[in-house]
Amino acid sequence: MAEVTIQQFAGVVGISVERLQQQLAEAGLPAKSAGDMISDDEKTQLLSFLRKMHGKQDATQEPAKITLKRKTVTELKVPADRGRARPRPGTGPAAKPATAKTVSVEVRKKKTYVKRSVIFEDESARIEKETEERDRLRVEEEAVQRAEDERLAAERARVEQQEAEAEANRVRQEQERVAAERARVETEAHARAGTTPSARPVEATPRAEPPVFRPSSNAAAAPAAPSGLVDKKKATVKGKGRERDERDTSRDGGRKELHVATDKSGRRRKKPATRRVVPAAGGAKHGFERPTAPLVREVLIPESLTVAELAQRMSVKAAEVIKAMMKLGTMVTINQLIDQETAAIVVDEMGHQAKLVHGTALEQVLRETAKQDDGNQAPRAPVVTIMGHVDHGKTSLLDFIRDTRVAAGEAGGITQHIGAYRVDTARGPITFLDTPGHEAFTAMRARGARVTDIVILVVAADDGVMPQTEEAIKHAKASGVPMIVAMNKMDKPEADAERIKQELAGRQVIPEDWGGDTQFIAVSAKTGLGIDSLLEAISLQAEVLELTASPDGPAKGTVIESRLDKGRGPVATVLVQSGRLKRGDVLLTGAEYGRVRAMVNARGEQLLEAGPSEPIEVLGLSSTPNAGDEAMVVEDERKAREIASYRVDKDRETKLARQQAGKLENMFAQMKDGEQASVRILLKADVQGSAEALSEAITRMSSADVRVDLIAAGVGGINESDVNLALAARATMIGFNVRADASARKLVEAEGVDLRYYSVIYDVIDDVKAAINGLLSPEIRESIIGIAQVRDAFRSSSMGTIAGCLVTEGVVRKSSPIRVLRDSVVIYEGQLESLRRFKDDVTEVRSGTECGIGVKNYNDVIAGDQIEVFERTIVARTI
Repeated sequence: MAEVTIQQFAGVVGISVERLQQQLAEAGLPAKSAGDMISDDEKTQLLSFLRKMHGKQDATQEPAKITLKRKTVTELKVPADRGRARPRPGTGPAAKPATAKTVSVEVRKKKTYVKRSVIFEDESARIEKETEERDRLRVEEEAVQRAEDERLAAERARVEQQEAEAEANRVRQEQERVAAERARVETEAHARAGTTPSARPVEATPRAEPPVFRPSSNAAAAPAAPSGLVDKKKATVKGKGRERDERDTSRDGGRKELHVATDKSGRRRKKPATRRVVPAAGGAKHGFERPTAPLVREVLIPESLTVAELAQRMSVKAAEVIKAMMKLGTMVTINQLIDQETAAIVVDEMGHQAKLVHGTALEQVLRETAKQDDGNQAPRAPVVTIMGHVDHGKTSLLDFIRDTRVAAGEAGGITQHIGAYRVDTARGPITFLDTPGHEAFTAMRARGARVTDIVILVVAADDGVMPQTEEAIKHAKASGVPMIVAMNKMDKPEADAERIKQELAGRQVIPEDWGGDTQFIAVSAKTGLGIDSLLEAISLQAEVLELTASPDGPAKGTVIESRLDKGRGPVATVLVQSGRLKRGDVLLTGAEYGRVRAMVNARGEQLLEAGPSEPIEVLGLSSTPNAGDEAMVVEDERKAREIASYRVDKDRETKLARQQAGKLENMFAQMKDGEQASVRILLKADVQGSAEALSEAITRMSSADVRVDLIAAGVGGINESDVNLALAARATMIGFNVRADASARKLVEAEGVDLRYYSVIYDVIDDVKAAINGLLSPEIRESIIGIAQVRDAFRSSSMGTIAGCLVTEGVVRKSSPIRVLRDSVVIYEGQLESLRRFKDDVTEVRSGTECGIGVKNYNDVIAGDQIEVFERTIVARTI
């Protein structure tokens, strides 16, 4: 591109010459006048600087992808009489020659070429991530397996010890019994022979040693039992048809092989799933089986999670979870989200215990973790909010303090957003929040008061206390923070400080020199009068408050404001209140979350981290959060997504309930038992006459059953305050020849308020009347369509009592309800069970015809009764 001048380049870009010169100076290029030339290298350097400011790729770097666009235009001739009906010959005027019509056809094509190295890098990163995940799962499984093996080994050792002790006790008892039996037999034998038993030393009963557990091969036999303790006879033990040999110990060394059975039958499995041989004491090996029972886990289930996450929590493969869900009749994929109830059913089906974790529990864990992360406390800078009436000099006062000109760039000369600035003074850093003073921004001032430490109430000395000044006092007192009154514009001749003190004293704001606790400082944003005294008062108040915060750990703060920037995406102004926010942290703000991509302070400088009492602009959130939302750093994006999803669901439920309550069609749902139904209307018209006429016509529609409440009626366009009022009162908004402004339309769409536009007064009356008619309870009317006289009653074993009848009036229909009358008194009301003519089932029988009638659930029909058939008709009521 050929070199051009600064003025020409500014015209091409579409900005002013002064702005272009300022950007060149910020990019580090030499100063140039409007007539100087600018080279291509200088343009590239300027572009690189601007892209870095907006967090984008450097212009000097090669692009990762290139998009080519192509547009071709062709012409197509279409006959003029195509699609038209031609007149029949002789019936219409003379045919005119048809002329062709030329149509331009534009074809646009777009093709994107991605750099091959970028694809390779993404694929390599994906493969590396999957490999790391597989390795991590393998290590976790090995650790679980090792722990399970150790537990099984300990269990086997315990079982061995118990079996050994039991066997030793049994052998000892058997030896004692045999010795006693032998002594008894010898004594009886000597008694029969008439001899006296010779004295001989008493044998000590040998103590049986614990059995040694050996492999089941029986290669080494155990030591033989002492002689004389067991005779040669074969002792049999009866039980379940089996015999146990307690004598012959030549094959197994005098012991029984011990087993740990997998079930109550006491038999081993023929083919165990897995078999591990663990060395026992003394180097021998035993043949215990490894238990095949599954490991039952306690699985925490949030309100929504993917199939892969559920499989990871149960330590199983995702394919097994998918298979289990297919058995339950649900086809899912590995990345599909499932709800909490479905996940609990799957966990129970796979043999684990499900523990439901609700969003409130997640937030509670998050808050407890945040409390644990609060470390050592250190002094922090105070957060000061400047409040007051519009045009009392709040922003001008802050301009003088930080030596900038913010007010000159504001629309209409007033502040339209909450500005957050960090000012370094001789007495230390101070964070200022500049809130708008106009009455339309009351909610903004309230959000500013909730995050502040000190409130500076700016009152113009020549104007006095105004309505917005009183609102600022209420917000400051509600937040419970100390207040400093700055009496501005003291350089004017009509300034009267004593008048300000008297007016504020009447609002319970007492000056210190009058015995109160509020500092009054006379200042001038124009001449700088009293600025040092104001900063000194702020520092003194901060020392009294002893403001501290944790300078380390995860950051916590509050969203001051947010907006959607065309070049940078969602941008949120966050005031860090504790901890340290770093680039790359996962930040959760209300229902939005994201990884912090960039941080910018009020001077436009890029930051790597931000500490307490520091306001910054954060880039990287999923969307723009709401002002006043709490911002908090969480461990990972998965936990942030769970909590954000829970908050989104709660907001959706709240908004849906609020939307349904405010609709004209759903007014009946608002009526409770014993209460009068009501229709709430908020009316805005173009002129006062229309507003009065509509108000009178609407209020006249009230009746004893339905009441019409006119919440408010006014003249002019619909603003945000009107929408908030209708939202709070759950009213329907009616705009007669007026429209809602941009902010009101945005709020109506977000909250689902029922807003209707009309230009004819009768349409308004008809719609309100239709809503009232819908709330009126309908009227139910009954009409007798037929009467049948019972002549005789017959008993049927299958159908009960059948009444033989003659239809005397009207018609008897099987689908209609009936009443049974005896002596003109109703004794039963119900339905027909059967209606027959001879042996045929019929749907209706007319007057003068005989029939058989079976009454459902009633058998006490006798001759002489009357069966009355009737119909119910619902008639809608209107006013």
